[in-house]
Amino acid sequence: MCSALGQAQNIVQRWLAQHPDCFPPVVIHITDGESTDGDPTAAMKSLTALSSSDGSVLLFNFHISSDGNAKAVAFPDSSAGLPNQNASLLFEGASPLTYNMRAVANSQHGMNLSDGARGYVFNGDMLLVIQALDIGTRPSNLR
Repeated sequence: MCSALGQAQNIVQRWLAQHPDCFPPVVIHITDGESTDGDPTAAMKSLTALSSSDGSVLLFNFHISSDGNAKAVAFPDSSAGLPNQNASLLFEGASPLTYNMRAVANSQHGMNLSDGARGYVFNGDMLLVIQALDIGTRPSNLR
């Protein structure tokens, strides 16, 4: 996980050097939540510390757990109620959703997201993952 996030950081750094005034890149990280190469906290912070003139890089963590009994969670505003430490860690590393992202989620996907909602999905089914991708990558998110 740390290595993959580091590779994403290198790619995003090169992109931002060539496109400094772009909408901040959105990195979509799909994981089982079990890092085999250390604590990913620093890698997530380094990635989201990058920015364009329009704001910080956005990190969405899609956490697909092997725990089939765990309830799906989408865009929470708190780590309370998440099933384990890996889920909490990935929630904390995920970026807060922008106003426009929350507006798309609320108006077009029937969600009721608060200002603190983050780009974190736990054990989402395919429909929820597709909705999350729509929320995070829709061109109308541009201001």
